[in-house]
Amino acid sequence: MGSVSTHAQYLQRTDLNRASYTYSLQADSTKPEYPNPKSVVRKSLIIPGWGQVVNKQAWKVPIVYGLLGGLGYYSVYLTKQYHDYRAAYYNSFDSSTDMRFGPTPGYLEGQNVSSLKSNRDFLRNRRDFIYVTIFLSYVLNAVDAYVFAHLRPFDVSDDLSMKRTFKPNNITSPLLGDVPSISLSISF
Repeated sequence: MGSVSTHAQYLQRTDLNRASYTYSLQADSTKPEYPNPKSVVRKSLIIPGWGQVVNKQAWKVPIVYGLLGGLGYYSVYLTKQYHDYRAAYYNSFDSSTDMRFGPTPGYLEGQNVSSLKSNRDFLRNRRDFIYVTIFLSYVLNAVDAYVFAHLRPFDVSDDLSMKRTFKPNNITSPLLGDVPSISLSISF
């Protein structure tokens, strides 16, 4: 869908040797009143919350950043715990001397191998689940902006009623003459 520019250029002759131009800028009436849903979803994927701001739903931005920030902080915590338990598990074997995952943290010294392994596996699974949740939250942010951009042009005012009008009418027929009738007009 193309747009036509409504700029006009007028030549004013104030003197035969000089000419000055005046530009008249008028509002482009073909510009859409609402944002394009594709551009809104693109903006929301670039910077989370940007699509909500474009849709004039800035109140959702703290929710988006609170959710993503909280999940991000929890994933960092779980990753640190996972690294500690992984190091303690691999260092718990007597034959292991390479310390490739770092030293065993002091609070994990002396725990049995099976509890270290089960905690390590639990923390790894929980951390991976949080990563998936962060991704889904990011996508949900974009989907919310996209759906609202599509629904924004709909009328959601309090007056969603319809008006109906009944009018008596006469229909003229060559065989029967004037026949009484009723016309019904419905407007939304």
